[in-house]
Amino acid sequence: MVAPTLSRRQALQLGVNAGLALTSLGLLGGCGREAPRLRASRGDLPAAWATQLPRSWQLQWCDDPAAVEQQQANANGRAGLLQLSDGWANGLDRAAVQPFGQPALLARLTPAAAPVARLFAPEGAPALAFPWSYGPWVLLLRDRPDLARRAEEGWQLLLDPSLRGRLVLPSSPRVSIALMEADPGRLRQLRRQALAYDDRDGLSLLLAGEAEAAVLPRQRVLPLLRRDPRLRILLPASGAPLSWNLLLRPSGGPEPPGEWLAEVLEPPLLARLLAAGWVPPLPRGQLQEALQGFPDEQAQLLLPPEPVLARCPSLPPLEAAERQRLQILWDQTAA
Repeated sequence: MVAPTLSRRQALQLGVNAGLALTSLGLLGGCGREAPRLRASRGDLPAAWATQLPRSWQLQWCDDPAAVEQQQANANGRAGLLQLSDGWANGLDRAAVQPFGQPALLARLTPAAAPVARLFAPEGAPALAFPWSYGPWVLLLRDRPDLARRAEEGWQLLLDPSLRGRLVLPSSPRVSIALMEADPGRLRQLRRQALAYDDRDGLSLLLAGEAEAAVLPRQRVLPLLRRDPRLRILLPASGAPLSWNLLLRPSGGPEPPGEWLAEVLEPPLLARLLAAGWVPPLPRGQLQEALQGFPDEQAQLLLPPEPVLARCPSLPPLEAAERQRLQILWDQTAA
């Protein structure tokens, strides 16, 4: 298997299939004009929220983030809103998006969301995105109670000899590098463990029994916790990089539907999204209230202790020199 390499997207979304198959939902608006579209990749926008989109908008699903961007580059296919992760959004030409607006909505989010909303531009720059959900990468184990009992070892568990060829790692080399703290020896060991580098379809490998462990975004795996007793999800106390899910407003696009956007931060939709693994960056007290009645293990994963969250960094875009340094490290540690 060919290992991924770092790219201009800061290596956050490598290995993603660039298929363009998509399905459009909705009809053309009145007066012969096409309704504005929200374009999203499948699995990256909760259905419970997407189905509440105002009737004046169309919802268009794409197979993956690459298709979202490629369709947007088509002059005849531009959308009014784009859903992308922070890694893909940071690769956009800043001239292709306009300030998101909705200052009252953005003011409800935690301070940690502000740099992400600016796409990591300097403080004072306008918000270009609505960061409606975030979460750390987690370790998912299948039928490995022996490893689950050693949870205090944290990410070192990935190097256990029994996982050789049974581990799915992220498509992003940057995440793997961060989990191994950029240590060349540990990173080399980790790469020897890999069955695949595929966070988008890696869950299928694990559920099919081809893998016994996978490093995946939290929202992809948390809904399985109560349905599959073979699975155990671990977020080590040392923390993990965060991934963010954003909505962006392309240049020339219409005003976003503010009431619909606000629904993701409020009951009753908020509880449904939390149960599905999606966590808006709301103040801790609001999330604690919304999580009342959730099973303890699930609530702890959705809202980890503050010291653990403090060790979960966002990943801003890399400067060219740092990207080159990480690329060299990745190449030198090839299995």
